[in-house]
Amino acid sequence: MTLTPEQVAHVALLARLELGPADLERFARQLSAILDYVDQLQQVDTAGVEPLAHPLPLRNVFRPDDPRPSLPVDEALANAPDRQGDFFAVPAVLE
Repeated sequence: MTLTPEQVAHVALLARLELGPADLERFARQLSAILDYVDQLQQVDTAGVEPLAHPLPLRNVFRPDDPRPSLPVDEALANAPDRQGDFFAVPAVLE
C-alpha cells in the first residue's frame, strides 16, 4: 500500500504534528513500508493458532487476600505530625 504525502499530511493534522515537505515524503515512504509489512503478516495462515494475550503462561503472584485485623488507631497515628482525634490533621487545600 502506497501512501501519498497528502494522506500523511492528513494523519499529521489529526495527530497535531507539524511536518515539512521533506518530512511528508520521508514519512510517506516509511509508513508505506510498515503497511506493506502488516499486509504481509495478514496473509499468514493462522487457522490453527489459538489467540493469546501473552506468549508465556501467566499465574497470579499475589498473596491470598485473607481478612486480618488492622492496626490500632494509636499505632497508625503514632508518627503523624499532627492529629485530631482519631484522624490525621492536614492543612486545608481549598481556599
